[in-house]
Amino acid sequence: MTNKSKTAEPVQKTDGNGKVIEVPPYITVRELAKLMSISPIDIIKELMNNGIMANINQQIDFDTVSIIGAEMGFEVVPPRVEEPEVVAEEDELPLHKRLIANEDPARLKPRPPVVTVLGHVDHGKTTLLDAIRHTQVVKGEAGGITQHIGAYQVKLGDRLITFLDTPGHAAFTAMRARGAQATDIAVLVVAADDGVMPQTKEAIDHARAAHVPIVVALNKIDKPNANPDRVKQELADIGLVVEDWGGDVICVPVSALRNQGIEDLLENILLVADVADLKANPDRLAQGTVIEGKVDKKRGVSATLLVQNGTLKQGDVIVIGTQYARIRAMFDYTGKRIKQAGPSTPTSVLGLSEVPEAGEFFEAVASEKEARAIVEQRREQAAQKQQAVARPRVSLEEFFKMTKDEEVKTLNLIVKADVQGSLEPVVNSLKELSDDKVKVRILLEGAGNVSESDVNLAVASGAIIIGFNVEVDPAAERVAETEGVDIRLYNVIYQLIDDVERALKGLLEPEYAEKVIGRAEVRAVFKVGRRGQVAGSYVREGQITRNALARVIRSGEVLHESKIASLRRFTEDVREVATGFECGIGVDGFHDFQEGDIIEAYVMERVN
Repeated sequence: MTNKSKTAEPVQKTDGNGKVIEVPPYITVRELAKLMSISPIDIIKELMNNGIMANINQQIDFDTVSIIGAEMGFEVVPPRVEEPEVVAEEDELPLHKRLIANEDPARLKPRPPVVTVLGHVDHGKTTLLDAIRHTQVVKGEAGGITQHIGAYQVKLGDRLITFLDTPGHAAFTAMRARGAQATDIAVLVVAADDGVMPQTKEAIDHARAAHVPIVVALNKIDKPNANPDRVKQELADIGLVVEDWGGDVICVPVSALRNQGIEDLLENILLVADVADLKANPDRLAQGTVIEGKVDKKRGVSATLLVQNGTLKQGDVIVIGTQYARIRAMFDYTGKRIKQAGPSTPTSVLGLSEVPEAGEFFEAVASEKEARAIVEQRREQAAQKQQAVARPRVSLEEFFKMTKDEEVKTLNLIVKADVQGSLEPVVNSLKELSDDKVKVRILLEGAGNVSESDVNLAVASGAIIIGFNVEVDPAAERVAETEGVDIRLYNVIYQLIDDVERALKGLLEPEYAEKVIGRAEVRAVFKVGRRGQVAGSYVREGQITRNALARVIRSGEVLHESKIASLRRFTEDVREVATGFECGIGVDGFHDFQEGDIIEAYVMERVN
């Protein structure tokens, strides 16, 4: 993603009445002095006159600057931030755009939009989906849905809309983490009586990260305590400005419980789809995304596929990941058997041998021979990856190296802090690190511990997570370790900013942490040569390995640290000795073993 606008910086200008300075929410005394073209000492004196003790590098907030500025003859105003002109790079384009990038424009035809409904857990997502399904499903089919396939279609006039019946933004982002993007439009459900909640903000962040247009469904509008204006204000506060407030986000009042506004919502979804100009080539072999997979006791393995380009037909050979299959049967969302499915059509298929993961890419190929060749190649690549040493997808230390060939480097960050008051200065300081060559892009900012949802977003977007005075939830820690997400935790803001700044310049060194791999108890001491000693030891836990780092501990006190110089079992040199076995250990530079000493072996592992 290339952002052509620059981060707002302090600016001095003059008007007819005097000097006007544009100041961000936080600014150091040094920066303010430079902006005012005066000595920092003068500002520090003025601060002291107002009861504020500050040094030259200390940050002061906008309100304080306003008071100081007025007393020194300046009008202080917030900076005007121009809306960034966003240009999507090819690899950041939605999947459906990439699929048709090389198609002949003359063969492309309009297709139905694919919609995901997101929002807070109690704001009526399920009720809205049920209302749409039962009132707008193609006539003659309503009420005839016999199986759940994770998606369905509704009809408005002569046009179709496909809805993905997924459980919220967690699944939405989990699919993106596997490289998929099935959604064209996100419907954000916000309760008119409750307003913006934490999950609402998360849903917005995830939709923005996917570059998916948002339509707001203002639900529960019929309730007596509904307050639409308050909700619109809360949305505006987080950067989602609705049309009747001068923005470009469509907001539709609905009552899912009373079936009010449903048709209006669908019309607006189609309006957004028209602007997006959604097209596909139906006259080719199918490509698309797996929505879900399961095992049916009667039918065997089934998978719901969303066709995004081409037409899928019964009898086609498809490749999904490292498996291929010939489609034996196809069903629509009502359970009715069908022979083919065109662009934006969800279909449940039979014939697979393994259950595919949601978000996997599928494609139909011309023959089984071609399918076998593709699968064999992918299996070889997977085996090579397993043999390679696992490393993070993006780490703070390796950011500069990984992006050295890019003209403009972009560092994607997810920032979490303990409280909102801490979050703002951290985010503002990080944004100030951007320049013409390096951009810091904050995908998500919020208060609270690092959650599994944060990690999923980091996986999907190639982001690094920065935490200030927070912890990592156990579930998030497990996913981060599996997916190789770099999580950096700090409790000193200057160290946080310094690390990120050094990473942007390619100067940040990797961090290592100690990992104890084994402990052995000395049970006998043997002399070797004139001054040498070998400790006859019993491995009490873990394993002792030759050349590992070691420390000798006596009565809880560390006597010596170096490395294991020799390791023997009986008369043979060995590479390692496991728990429950005896061995002879020599420690480099130590010749004063006593019975009862503990030899602790450890290695230094890269943390991130």
